[in-house]
Amino acid sequence: MNSNERIFLAYLDEMDIITILLPLSYHQGLSSTFSITDESQRVRPLQIIKKQQIENHNKYICRLAQEISFGHPHWVIDEHGGRTDLQIGAVIRTPAFDNRFFYDGNDLGVKCSANQTQFKLWAPTATQVKLKLRNPNSSFSEILKMKREAKGVWSITVNADLELYQYTFLILVNQEWRESVDPYAVAVTANGELGVIVKLEKTRVEKVMLPPFENPVDAIIYETHIRDFTIHPNSGVKHKGLYLGASELNTKGKESEPTGLSYVKDLGITHIEFLPFNDFAGVDELEPHKDYNWGYNPIHFNVPEGSYSTNPSNPYARIIELKQLIDAIQEEGIRVIMDVVYNHVYIRETSSFEKVVPGYYFRHNELGFPSNGTGVGNDIASERKMVRKFIVDSIRFWMEEYHIDGFRFDLMGILDVETMKEVRNTCDSIQEGTLIIGEGWNLNTPLPIDKKAIIRNQSKLPDIGQFNDKFRDTVKGSTFNLYDKGYVLGNEHYYEGAIDVITGSIGFNQEDGGLLIEPYQSVNYAECHDNHTIWDKLTSCLPDSDHALHMKYHRLATGLVLLSQGIPFLHSGQEFFRTKRGDGNSYKSPDHINQLDWDRKHLYKDNVDYIKGLIKIRKELPCFRMKSADEIRANTLILPMPAPLIGISFQIQSNEINQVLLLINPLRKKQSIEIPDGTWTVIANDKIAEIYSKQMVQGTEMVLEPVCLTILAKK
Repeated sequence: MNSNERIFLAYLDEMDIITILLPLSYHQGLSSTFSITDESQRVRPLQIIKKQQIENHNKYICRLAQEISFGHPHWVIDEHGGRTDLQIGAVIRTPAFDNRFFYDGNDLGVKCSANQTQFKLWAPTATQVKLKLRNPNSSFSEILKMKREAKGVWSITVNADLELYQYTFLILVNQEWRESVDPYAVAVTANGELGVIVKLEKTRVEKVMLPPFENPVDAIIYETHIRDFTIHPNSGVKHKGLYLGASELNTKGKESEPTGLSYVKDLGITHIEFLPFNDFAGVDELEPHKDYNWGYNPIHFNVPEGSYSTNPSNPYARIIELKQLIDAIQEEGIRVIMDVVYNHVYIRETSSFEKVVPGYYFRHNELGFPSNGTGVGNDIASERKMVRKFIVDSIRFWMEEYHIDGFRFDLMGILDVETMKEVRNTCDSIQEGTLIIGEGWNLNTPLPIDKKAIIRNQSKLPDIGQFNDKFRDTVKGSTFNLYDKGYVLGNEHYYEGAIDVITGSIGFNQEDGGLLIEPYQSVNYAECHDNHTIWDKLTSCLPDSDHALHMKYHRLATGLVLLSQGIPFLHSGQEFFRTKRGDGNSYKSPDHINQLDWDRKHLYKDNVDYIKGLIKIRKELPCFRMKSADEIRANTLILPMPAPLIGISFQIQSNEINQVLLLINPLRKKQSIEIPDGTWTVIANDKIAEIYSKQMVQGTEMVLEPVCLTILAKK
């Protein structure tokens, strides 16, 4: 039956509830009885339990005497002999549906061996599923019927080695055929149009043994984008903008200055976080230089993006080259964090999820329309069992197959607490010390507030780091008001907040607790790929000031990121005053806006060395990365100073040093202050950041230079 021929409509909305819509133009929308039948021709009556008029229809709520069986078509008949197919309606969003069809097997997708290839697809609402196979060496394609098994899984085993064959599924739901790529696909053709059967065992390498990693606060994260990282003309990289380019070692820029991976290793960071590198929309993989995209348009969640590959048409190339990149980074002793986007898909209607099980994978509001907390037209319904399973299966896949060391969850607040807890447990079962961080913003999605993976629920997510927007906005000023000046610009309104975020956002001076419970839950940052860079904000806030002052403010902001309790997070190029030329949302802006400008690294070498020195200080002095709120409270003292000056004294258990002072002057004038009596080593001030400094101050008084931080250590 063509959907256009339906005289009236019938939907299965619960396991035993059918909603029928009769148009008033059809027998005045009246029917005193309804019944249901299937291919067996057995007719069963429906009980009408409610009737109401809505717009040009009469709506009937009817009850089935017994639940229907899924997997084959049903028809609803009215008293006039009219009939319509029973469509799958809101039933897919009920717990009963979830419980009946939850499948806990680990074999969805394709398994290919020398003698046979097995396909499995979860499609419980389908009445037929077919496999479409394409021979890569000819235009020949073959369509094979799949068999329905328990829990709504459809399967077929082909007694042949189908390596490199292309495949899709044809799914019949609500009398409409849809063609879809496998949601569990691990390889695809260029631009993700077809799934490809590959043997991943051919691409495997042993995971590199990394140095021990005890606590999230020991991390120093460096966020970058695979293309931005090397695309600059003077990056010194051969494979610019590609996986292989980001893995090149000993590359040189201007004046033979190190660039790329070797430079980042020398900087001292512990983790590189890459913007999404799973298959995304927005860049034509066959002509990648025509377009640019950050990558937050997910298409295939378990496939590497092809535009970063030397050959997007070879399904193995992107897999092997991404693995080579991860391996090269880990060989340098650095861990890899993957930015994952499980909160939405690029376009709901054309996604594999929607084609395979229409309506199931996405949240809907009280009116039945797709919700839009993400702002891109759809929200993934992570609370549903098979959606949660997909996310957890995907995380496991990236860890086991690609040796990923950590995950950054984009718009984590869309996801639910239970899913994130299961992600945490899965990661822990595979590799200790896996870093999980996320954006815990409270977004307008129809999930109860107590179930959202947001900052206010961080007590339910104790081992997951939250991007600390309070830190960001306190230090530099509101992200959403370009001209708002934060603490580092001398704004006294942010003074108390600055003390709070520097001490880990644990409510150090507050009786009622802080934003977070433990410091390792706080990801401290002043800029990231989103919004304006600090440099662009400063040049907007202070257009009449010279760049020397801009640099001092910038250095102070970055210094606070590195010296505050919690997990420091740097945006790549932040250490050499990265600019996007005032572009506050460069997600699809061209390379000249987004690229890491390696010439600036040469131009601002002094600042790079200063930030490198602060990183070393953080690593050497445990007082800047205390592991618990109790440890912070026991070893930290706020010194009495006039606002907005901040002085913090740390007790430290070390053979060399037993007390450290962090002194901050965000004002444009020198400030005389009192300090505890003694002989102090100056390990950082406005000019140096050196853990082994020989510069000393003595007595109880000193002068703080304008707009800078000072670190003193006493032996």
